[in-house]
Amino acid sequence: MTRNDLIAMLREQTPACGPARDALIAGGDFLVWDGLVPANQHAGVFRSRMHHSLKRGHTIDGLADSVDILLRAGEEPLRTGSIDAVDRSSWFTIFLNSTATEVVACCGGRRP
Repeated sequence: MTRNDLIAMLREQTPACGPARDALIAGGDFLVWDGLVPANQHAGVFRSRMHHSLKRGHTIDGLADSVDILLRAGEEPLRTGSIDAVDRSSWFTIFLNSTATEVVACCGGRRP
């Protein structure tokens, strides 16, 4: 997958997709892992992260939307990836379909 491929796949799935796309356009690093994990397993992990971050008063853009999307996807196998802004001020987690041809969800934002 190329940078341009990933930029094109980041549409408006969640509110974090626009800033993640901007980070890529600005030259941020990205990585997509080969392993596949059922979407509902990701949902459980990221739901816990959401609760912990809210307790600390920190919000993560697109996290609630991503958890909802992952729960609806059920057992669908997904790839995960990450995007880091050039200056490392922002980070994003991306969830892609099994063939890495579509972004299913995205969450992240400014580092605390």
